[in-house]
Amino acid sequence: MARHGSAHGWYGKVAGAALGVTVLAAGASLWTAQADAVRGPSPRAAASATPGSDVKPVAETIAHASDQGERGLNITIDDGPDPVWTPQMLDILREYGVKATFCMVGTQAQAHPDLVKKVVAAGHRLCDHTVSHDTAMDAKPQAYQSQQILDAERMITEASGGVRPMYYRAPGGAFTPYSRKLAASRGMRPLGWNVDSKDFERPGTDAIVATVQRELPNGPTLLFHDAGGDRSQTVDALRRILPQLKEQGYSFGFPTR
Repeated sequence: MARHGSAHGWYGKVAGAALGVTVLAAGASLWTAQADAVRGPSPRAAASATPGSDVKPVAETIAHASDQGERGLNITIDDGPDPVWTPQMLDILREYGVKATFCMVGTQAQAHPDLVKKVVAAGHRLCDHTVSHDTAMDAKPQAYQSQQILDAERMITEASGGVRPMYYRAPGGAFTPYSRKLAASRGMRPLGWNVDSKDFERPGTDAIVATVQRELPNGPTLLFHDAGGDRSQTVDALRRILPQLKEQGYSFGFPTR
């Protein structure tokens, strides 16, 4: 797993951990190797984690493939929803007919339920990105990991009006065998990424676009952000990238479940 530093200081609950955001940029071989290492007893999810009883366990390996096949891509957008940037990204996705997966922080979803409902109404999918985006949670006790995942699942589900997240993405790629098993037991497929757009660092729109094009051979799941600071470069980059990729013969779908 590749890791680099980024500033996530806007998450009040994890200001310290947020200064060392790590990003997972492994290809399929690393995902497979990590997934094959999962062992141990299945964690027990809290009964109150999500309203309803329609939870069906899914695979606990980390997903990165697209349901659109060899020329399929998955747009994933992390850390929101944000009242400034999420609506702009929804407009661009609608303009180009692209569906995306929004990996939401529980406190953000709880604060902006209207945006969570808009994401769902537009046909996008939800992903659990924990309560407070602690990128060091892989070094924390299992009880802490459970709280971060299950409380965020509940927050997102309640904010959406009952639509459950279909995926779990660990902050900074800080997956553990336990967290993957727990998420999968709650029907949330662990979700990685193959192409880190580096948009969080705000390197400029041209650099974001160039990075995506250069890294596409790594795999189909692309990582962007709609919160954590000024995301105007990401908005501009998506406006350029989506039509470019369509012209290159790519289609857009969701990560395999």
